Amino acid sequence: MNSLQLRLAMRAQPKPGSPIGIVITAFAPQAVAPTGQPRNLHLPARLPSARDHLNTTVSSTIKTRRQIGLGHARVQPITPLGIQNRSVSYSTYSTGAKVNIEPEVQSFFDPDTGTWQYVVSDPATSEAVIIDPVLDYDPTAQTIQTKNADSLLSVIERKGYHVSRILETHAHADHITAASYLQSRLAKAQGDKPLICIGRRITQVQERFGKRYGIPAAEYEGAFDALLDDNESFSIGTLTCTALHLPGHTPDLIGYLIGGNEVQQSHLLIRCVDHDSLDNVFCGDSIFHSDIGTARCDFPGGSATQLYRSGKKLLAFPDDTKIWTGHDYPSKDRQEAVPFLTVREHRERNKHLADGTSEEQYVAMRTSRDEQMRAPRLIHQSLQMNIRGGRLPAPSAGRERLLHLPLQLQGLQW
Repeated sequence: MNSLQLRLAMRAQPKPGSPIGIVITAFAPQAVAPTGQPRNLHLPARLPSARDHLNTTVSSTIKTRRQIGLGHARVQPITPLGIQNRSVSYSTYSTGAKVNIEPEVQSFFDPDTGTWQYVVSDPATSEAVIIDPVLDYDPTAQTIQTKNADSLLSVIERKGYHVSRILETHAHADHITAASYLQSRLAKAQGDKPLICIGRRITQVQERFGKRYGIPAAEYEGAFDALLDDNESFSIGTLTCTALHLPGHTPDLIGYLIGGNEVQQSHLLIRCVDHDSLDNVFCGDSIFHSDIGTARCDFPGGSATQLYRSGKKLLAFPDDTKIWTGHDYPSKDRQEAVPFLTVREHRERNKHLADGTSEEQYVAMRTSRDEQMRAPRLIHQSLQMNIRGGRLPAPSAGRERLLHLPLQLQGLQW
């Protein structure tokens, strides 16, 4: 059977007193007639037919709301509110009852390292992932605690989540990852261990810093359960997550694109959303809050040119896409840490990447700024632990677990 295939966005929780809004957007650059022959059609000419198709799905829309727990809503006759792409398509596909909704995001801020940590879950299945978790490390006492990680575990237990993966954006130089600790605890709690994942280029970083700190290869090879390729996708329950290569801060950095999936209902594809954005990108140390700008690029393998291009790659997403950052350092004026801004907000006011900033301007600014910055205070401890995936160093002959700190002699000799 051939039927009109459209993509719709249903505002699942409209403002009080307002009807549900349904937005028509394009699905393909051409229309295909039932005979199978391509035929160009103008979308305005198709709107009456499209409106009829939409109005016939009102009952299905209400049923879908009930299936996803949104309850009853009054649906007025549907009038398209906007057209994003001027094309439609016919296609043949089977009908199935399938409802996917947007991810739930729990954000956790560590003020000591300025790090944002995330638990992202699929409400339909309670499957979840953890992004960039933090161990509490005191460089003065040389102690490690697990307050940050345990707060994540508490929420996971309370919500009844099953964690399938722990996602690292890169080998961090400013905090120690809690990935290995969480994997151990979750394996006991849920009966299977979540996979610790990172971008495939981590092997370059492991080799570089393994040699620098004298770490045996056996301690970091195989430290991660999955090395992700660029644009590789995997499931989080009914959601899809895609790895995005975002080099610049470090060569191995990847972000994670997690968006609402499509629903097949009454021969129409419907996206059920409870906020404006259809997609979420967890960008690690690339774009920060708009009043901070971007991450530094002076680490080995870093590149201001690449970070500019990675930033513009992120800002090419639709305006309402949420960019969840890896760090925040609130100013006195702002005070509160903020986990995300939209693409629109960054394009309008990001101090480094707002519209109108050229690559040449950015590279000159970023290079000059990085020359004035000190190394992160936990850089040596963090890198030695993080290329191991958060595993502890093997015990020494004296049965102590040791991290190496290079001396800064500043030209002194004797």
